[in-house]
Amino acid sequence: MNKKIPIIIDCDPGHDDAMAILWALASPQLEIRAVTTVAGNQTIEKVTVNTIKVLTKACRLDIPVAMGAKQPLVRKLVVGGEVVHGDSGLEGPILPECGFEPSKLTALELLIKTIEESEEKITLVPIGPLTNIAILFIVRPDLKEKIERISIMGGGAYMGNWTPAAEYNIWADPEAAKVVFNSGLPIIMAGLDVTHKAYITREENEILRAQGNEISVFAAELIDYFSRYHYEVEGFPGCTMHDPTAIAALLYPEIFTSVTCNVDVEVSGELTTGMTVVDTIGYKEKIFGEKVDKNTTVLFNVDRKKYVEAFFEAMKALN
Repeated sequence: MNKKIPIIIDCDPGHDDAMAILWALASPQLEIRAVTTVAGNQTIEKVTVNTIKVLTKACRLDIPVAMGAKQPLVRKLVVGGEVVHGDSGLEGPILPECGFEPSKLTALELLIKTIEESEEKITLVPIGPLTNIAILFIVRPDLKEKIERISIMGGGAYMGNWTPAAEYNIWADPEAAKVVFNSGLPIIMAGLDVTHKAYITREENEILRAQGNEISVFAAELIDYFSRYHYEVEGFPGCTMHDPTAIAALLYPEIFTSVTCNVDVEVSGELTTGMTVVDTIGYKEKIFGEKVDKNTTVLFNVDRKKYVEAFFEAMKALN
């Protein structure tokens, strides 16, 4: 039997964050060692409560949750989820009361403790702004040797969703993102190029709801609320499953197509701050003869049918 992959999820729930957590909980291949929160879709207080409520809903009161950065490294916080996720950050479904309290440790302290105590290398799964992870690397760069890889939801090679050039998670704290992408660790980037193709239609959502178990119905209700923005504002054919794609990339790499290349982050552009600069061609090397670090596996496409089937199976497994 293969060993489980130990992961730490760093998140800002958010409907898609909630579904990412549920997918990870359902997988026999993954073991969530800790969850840390970061301000993004909503304030740090709200996203921390949402995280605990999702874990309570899934009857997982044993996973420690620690509150992290309440603002970016050097910029002011701009909450990203009011329009998309509602005032609480997780509007729509009826949520339980919190079944436990957050850890007395900060996110940084819990990250350090969990990584130090692990016998195996840890995989980090940041699906919000990258502030907590950047602080970890700045304060304890020695712990990089105990990290297997980073599976990120964020960025985009050819598009943004907060500005024409930038996706929100990267735009919210571009300085932190630059630290992470230049950390020297292998990165999987589930950006908008692939997450816009990983969607669930309204008809498919009724199939999910009809599975009948409590978590399937809960996930369908999350999609009911979250999908309104995708249909009404963005005009997409379904509910875009942004954050769960960072989990799916670990579980089913064979359903994705990708390019391994150099990715860096623009921090000072007048129009492009927060842009992930994805060099699929290798311009520096081809034109200037400069060796560059192919630091990121950028996901570009997905077998949507298999993706949806795998998500539905995971939600059915969480009885």
